[in-house]
Amino acid sequence: MASISTSADFIVWGVDQTAYGPVELPTLVSWVKDERVMADTWVFVAKNSSWQKAAEVAELQMFFRSKTAGGAAGAASVQTIRGIDPRALRRVKILAGMTDEQLERFAQFMEIEKVPQWSVIVKQGERGNTMYLILEGELRVRINMMGKETILATLSVGEFFGDISLFDQGPRSADVVANTESLLLKISSEAFDELAKEAPEIATPFLLAIGRTLTARIRADNKRYGDSIKFARAAE
Repeated sequence: MASISTSADFIVWGVDQTAYGPVELPTLVSWVKDERVMADTWVFVAKNSSWQKAAEVAELQMFFRSKTAGGAAGAASVQTIRGIDPRALRRVKILAGMTDEQLERFAQFMEIEKVPQWSVIVKQGERGNTMYLILEGELRVRINMMGKETILATLSVGEFFGDISLFDQGPRSADVVANTESLLLKISSEAFDELAKEAPEIATPFLLAIGRTLTARIRADNKRYGDSIKFARAAE
């Protein structure tokens, strides 16, 4: 990577091939702790006028040593797939239980998409075949009724949407709009079919995790519906 002339301390080269910064050391350290910056993330160090992997930056080495017994060199050995460290996938709750090896394999079936603020990712009524997992940003789920927008939910890092269309390729039940610039992972129904054939030991826990999340949502919806009926009857 070419040198960049800057008076700031650090610039981070993100998984979406975008430079973030300039930032000071405390901010960079917080990104390391949050796993937004991984061992093999490229960081521009102003004092050296050079790009280095995060695990090789002197000010950060102690943090990577605390994460792995092998020290910074061991941490930097994890390979990236399609520009993203598989361990970053653990930001998504339904993937948190997978091993590094499983995440590396799973990532081969995923695509990454950077979404500008205010863009519509899926549109109500349109057929789809893709599920999305949120790595960065915030989105809202909305429906339009009689020309008015109704917000059904706000989604943030670690959540997912579009799971039903992954299986039935049916029409989307709502719009999903980016409240902020966001970074998404997506898997199509075709890619999932390949995953199920080639790596069923990964597809199975993935499906079970989706099922548990959907079950929790249904239970919560049923409770809200029951509470609303009780309230309505009490008001009669």
